[in-house]
Amino acid sequence: MTKIDIIRSVYDRLALSKQETAAIVDKFFEVIKETLAEEKNVKITGFGNFSVKHKRSRRGRNPHTGEEMEIKERKVLLFWLSKVLRDKING
Repeated sequence: MTKIDIIRSVYDRLALSKQETAAIVDKFFEVIKETLAEEKNVKITGFGNFSVKHKRSRRGRNPHTGEEMEIKERKVLLFWLSKVLRDKING
């Protein structure tokens, strides 16, 4: 499902114009991105939790050449399903 598909799905359920629906969906994602950029957790009840984790730099190996290399320090996004969503997926 793409962002356009989400906008269409929300549009079908609300009595708003497509432009208003697109603006709401865009703002929703913008709030989530800004919150995660501030390294704060995002919890959406019935859906799941998003958080940012720091990963230290470490030694790694290029799988093609076998050459050792340094993997730089970075941040990764983690997501945990809520029990409600897990139960819905697993039927």
